[in-house]
Amino acid sequence: MPKLLPAWQIAPDGSDLPIPKTGSMSDSASAAGILPPSDDSPRVPDGARGFSLSDIRRPDIWLILSASIALLVSIPVITVLLMSVVSTGDIWAHLASTVLSTYVANTLILFVGVGVGTVVIGVTTGWLVTMCRFPGQRFFEWALLLPLAVPSYILAFVATDMLEFSGPLQGALRDMFGWKTLQDYWFPDIRTIGGAILMFSLTLYPYVYLLARSAFLQQSVCVLEVSRTLGRSGLSSFFQVALPLARPAIVAGTALALMETLNDYGTVKYFAVNTFTTGIFDVWLSYNNAGGAAQLASVLLGFVIMLIALEQISRRQQRYHQTTGKLKDLPGYRLSRGRAAAAMAACLLPVLLGFILPASVLAHYALESFGETFGTAFLADARNSLLLASVSAIIAVSLGVFLAYANRLRPGRALTGLTRFSVVGYAVPGAVLALGVIIPFGWLDNYIDSLMRSAFGHSTGLIFSGTVFALVFAYVVRFLAVSYGAASSGLTKVTRNMDNAARMLGRSPLGTLSAVHLPLIRASIITAGLLVFVDVMKELPMTLILRPFNFNTLATRTYDYASDERLWEASLPALSVVIVGILPVILMSRALRNSRHAH
Repeated sequence: MPKLLPAWQIAPDGSDLPIPKTGSMSDSASAAGILPPSDDSPRVPDGARGFSLSDIRRPDIWLILSASIALLVSIPVITVLLMSVVSTGDIWAHLASTVLSTYVANTLILFVGVGVGTVVIGVTTGWLVTMCRFPGQRFFEWALLLPLAVPSYILAFVATDMLEFSGPLQGALRDMFGWKTLQDYWFPDIRTIGGAILMFSLTLYPYVYLLARSAFLQQSVCVLEVSRTLGRSGLSSFFQVALPLARPAIVAGTALALMETLNDYGTVKYFAVNTFTTGIFDVWLSYNNAGGAAQLASVLLGFVIMLIALEQISRRQQRYHQTTGKLKDLPGYRLSRGRAAAAMAACLLPVLLGFILPASVLAHYALESFGETFGTAFLADARNSLLLASVSAIIAVSLGVFLAYANRLRPGRALTGLTRFSVVGYAVPGAVLALGVIIPFGWLDNYIDSLMRSAFGHSTGLIFSGTVFALVFAYVVRFLAVSYGAASSGLTKVTRNMDNAARMLGRSPLGTLSAVHLPLIRASIITAGLLVFVDVMKELPMTLILRPFNFNTLATRTYDYASDERLWEASLPALSVVIVGILPVILMSRALRNSRHAH
């Protein structure tokens, strides 16, 4: 997860979704920095910058610093691409003869399965709560976002505990029917690729639901009314009018869900489903072949690029425009008793399986084990998680605001392109970024150690590798897109006349930023910081690879315990991660509600 966007889509100011009157809802994903902006984003003419010629003659500190920051955070991705051309011996021949076909097949199956699952659940529930009237509709409007608070690996741990042979469900069935062994009955195995698809679909469909529902809300009721007057039924209007209009938004939401699927390690590893992500871990750690791992990572990056290209193509080829600027409340269809019951069941099932049941099980176990699990180790893990999340959020937001403001001061293709490349980290799986961080840091440590040995006869050891610094750097690289997108979108709402007025009154660019822009985009900054904070709390693959020795977070402690089939001990840290994950759900619910009122 995401990964709002975390990996998810939410209005940068925490109060309203960035819904354009023209274009598609997938543009909002770019506005939040989750997906690269489209090429047709507006640019301000050079003459509107409000600077004199003397500003141009002096060294441009903003341009130099912003370009330096963009290059610095691009190092992990560049490293992976460079390492992919390094000779790896016969590792590819070995992989091709053993597990490479499995990696490809399982990754593609996950792609298709999760894509279909998230679209079916997200679009269906989004249409029902937007256009239909049935008991509990208002409740499901925000409740359908709750599964986003549960990381897929935590849901996998709980589902396995509930559905395995010694679990309560099979135990109850054996007691009820007198069965003794598995030979007496058949029960589906959850720890399969089908089970992994189910886990991802139940936790990631809110991405599609959020953007699809937003697209349905912005559609002009006039278009739907015309389709009804032409004899179309409600279902026919959905498939022939509403669904095509919302298709770019649905594609954007699906792309976000699939990116989070590629980033996952805990679920596929726990379910013994070999994918490119698990292969990167195996080749790197088991075979000690960083080049081979980088080449696998490059293939995985190819999947990500394909998703981004698919979203961009969908956005460019599907342009829909409102024929009127007047949007009124959608009337909705009053469902009959039978259809209302079916709608309630369709909305309740994903909430029940994706949030209520896992949260209830974790709460039950956490209460039972609280006396034993709440102690020094838990407090240390919570402190580590909070410290990492807080520091990463502060740095990511600061850099995001700086880059966004620098692009506002000096708009140009070179800086814009470099900035866009630097924030692509959100689309890169955590295992890939971890590989791109540890390789240059290891090289830098070895260089400094060699230099100190030759100059002073003293070994410095590891300075950056295996430290909290490397972990925070990786978090910032991955989640910089969230803060940059929020700050950039917030700054677009501030007219440039305010910049010119501040400069005429003697304010420097930095003074204008602190006195004018920061107060105006404060809500966007706070929201971005919260999203980065929650994403870091839930992040697992990068933390597993880059954490220092004997250093745990709530996420890694949950994974370590659950991997040893000790869900009882894992329940408290897992529940803590889920509770923190509810915060962005509240923000998204508020944004959806405000966007509806705005219409």
